Order: sequence, then structure tokens, then C-alpha cells
Amino acid sequence: MKILTVARKVALVAICLFIGIAAAAQPGISEFYSASTEVHRWYFSLSDLVLVIGAITGILGGLRVYANWQMGKHHIDAQVMGWFFSCLFLSVMGIFLRGLFGL
Repeated sequence: MKILTVARKVALVAICLFIGIAAAAQPGISEFYSASTEVHRWYFSLSDLVLVIGAITGILGGLRVYANWQMGKHHIDAQVMGWFFSCLFLSVMGIFLRGLFGL
């Protein structure tokens, strides 16, 4: 019976020591501010990249739909909607991420 209480006390002391070490290892306010500036800096570069990818995707989609129309495939409604909504999705995601990051 005494062995169990001694083991519990040792386990409790070990847990308290590990919690103290983990609490001291948390980042401070300056690290959060630096991470915030990194996100702001990277966001504008990535948003421009997404818009360029969306423009290239739209041009390729338009060319593909045009080629199918010229080959005589006149049932291309699903293909037009797919390309249109993929470009619309990229544009809306840029707006959504801007609101999410508070920019």
C-alpha cells in the first residue's frame, strides 16, 4: 500500500516538472507579431500567384471549349460550367482568405 502512494507522489512530481518545462517553452508576444508579419507578406505574393494561375486556367479552359466546339461537340455545357466555376472558386477563395487573415 505504501509503495502505491510513493509511486503516486513520484508521478505527481514528475508531471509537475514536465508541465513547468512545457509552460516555459511557449513563444512570446514578439514571436506572434513576427509570424503575423510573415503571413501578411506571404499572403500578397500567394494571392497574386493564385490569380495568375486562375487566369491561365481560364485561358486554357476557353481554348479547350473552343476546340471541342469546332470539332462538332455541341454538348459542352458541363465543360463550360466546370471551367467557369473553377475560375470563380479561385477568385472567391482570394476574397475569403483576405477576410480570414484580416487584411
